[in-house]
Amino acid sequence: MRKIRETLRLHFDSNLGQRPIARCLNVSRTTVSDYLRRASTAGLSWPLPDSMSDSQLHALLFPSTEPVAHFERVLPDYSHLHTELKRKGVTLTLLWEEYYAEQPNGYRYSQFCEHYRRWARKLKVSMRQIHKAGEKLFVDYAGHTLPIVNRHTGEISESQVFVAVMGASNFTFAEATLSQNLNDWLGSHVRAFEFLGGVPELVIPDNLKSAVSKPCRYEPDLNPSYQDLAEHYGTAVIPARVRRPKDKSKAELGVQVVERWILARLRNQTFFSLQEANAAIRTLLKDLNTRPFKKLPGCRKEAFESLDLPELKALPKQAYTFAQWKKVRVGIDYHIEVDGHYYSVPYQSRGKQLDARITDEIVECFLKRKRIASHRRSFEKGRHTTVNAHMPKGHQEYAEWTPERLIRWAGKNGPQTAAMTQVILSSRQHAQQAFRSAMGLISLAKTYTPQRLEAACELALEGGATAYKSVKSILASGLDKQPRQQSLPDMQPVAHDNIRGGHYYN
Repeated sequence: MRKIRETLRLHFDSNLGQRPIARCLNVSRTTVSDYLRRASTAGLSWPLPDSMSDSQLHALLFPSTEPVAHFERVLPDYSHLHTELKRKGVTLTLLWEEYYAEQPNGYRYSQFCEHYRRWARKLKVSMRQIHKAGEKLFVDYAGHTLPIVNRHTGEISESQVFVAVMGASNFTFAEATLSQNLNDWLGSHVRAFEFLGGVPELVIPDNLKSAVSKPCRYEPDLNPSYQDLAEHYGTAVIPARVRRPKDKSKAELGVQVVERWILARLRNQTFFSLQEANAAIRTLLKDLNTRPFKKLPGCRKEAFESLDLPELKALPKQAYTFAQWKKVRVGIDYHIEVDGHYYSVPYQSRGKQLDARITDEIVECFLKRKRIASHRRSFEKGRHTTVNAHMPKGHQEYAEWTPERLIRWAGKNGPQTAAMTQVILSSRQHAQQAFRSAMGLISLAKTYTPQRLEAACELALEGGATAYKSVKSILASGLDKQPRQQSLPDMQPVAHDNIRGGHYYN
């Protein structure tokens, strides 16, 4: 379902054709065509409703059908096709029409082309790529690094050099970064798009870890954060095949040019910060892009302004925010953990695996591409951020109890009950430990009437019996009903010669 949704997005939002979409998703063009045809038949519009689940989408696109009888089809003459295609003006469409006229039960156009391409790939011929204006941006890191010297300690760190080249014009962007990690990789893309003043249809990277989570010849898995950047800018990412440098020959050549015309010239200079290094790179980059071509008129900048720039998509109004994606598992306490802090999600999702999108400000949780929770980012380790709406009803009611609320509730029965409740709550190190005792005390009014509970609390407070069980024992034994003992009047000591008095014993 993910590839179907991505097919619809690239078709409607990015206006890509079937072939670029097929290369981007590493599926056949016929599969892309089938997805789009089924979506049109089902009457689907883009964007899809947020409430539509994957199972509903599958039911709409792939309704149950009756089995169709199969029959043998006549294969085309691939050698003849290959020879005819070398002639000027001859296309696969024309050759298919001639084939289908002779073989009405033969293959349809999509399968005809697919079978021919499978045969042609076995020839191992190199194809000269023709790049459309504004279509492809090739990105890679240079093999050479640029030393950065710590001014205070003299320690040398090797900065990485990011290179981006437009396919049609060879217009080049380069900058130095501290590393090739995800943050620097995505940041270089953002600055490359700003340098170009627009966004190309496709980005062609290598298979480094920051770009591709799991390399595969047929179906590589993009890093989720890289995919997030592509969706933000409305572009598509098609990684080059593993160990196939010809897939990104423009990047290979661009890296070579940057190493020879920029890094080689900076080899004798010492840089004490990235800012100094990038300032020097920008100066030489301007010279590189304005240097005249040897065999063609103009330069890279002129070619870019006339070919690529008019075809680039506009930059989005909102700047891209770096976001890291992480697989998280919901615990039995309906919280997920991100960098030592715990965030709540709806309790119905406990035990399930979610996708967490993490920025410097926000933590968002997604279940099957649907956002179910969002929290402000916290960096306090071991602490919890909990939303009451995520709790079961019983937990919500318990969370609403506070010492102040219990004392107010007890005060409705009488001041002695409130005083006893306050004493019980303050007798524990944490007030929550005495919640059950306080609630039990208040509930005695239902069994013994509020008047008796008030009298029992007064009697217990006078005697220093400040516990729930003490009050319950007084009520159960009826001590609160017995007449209270009157205090004796103060008596003055008797003065007599035969009475020694207290001083005698000192």
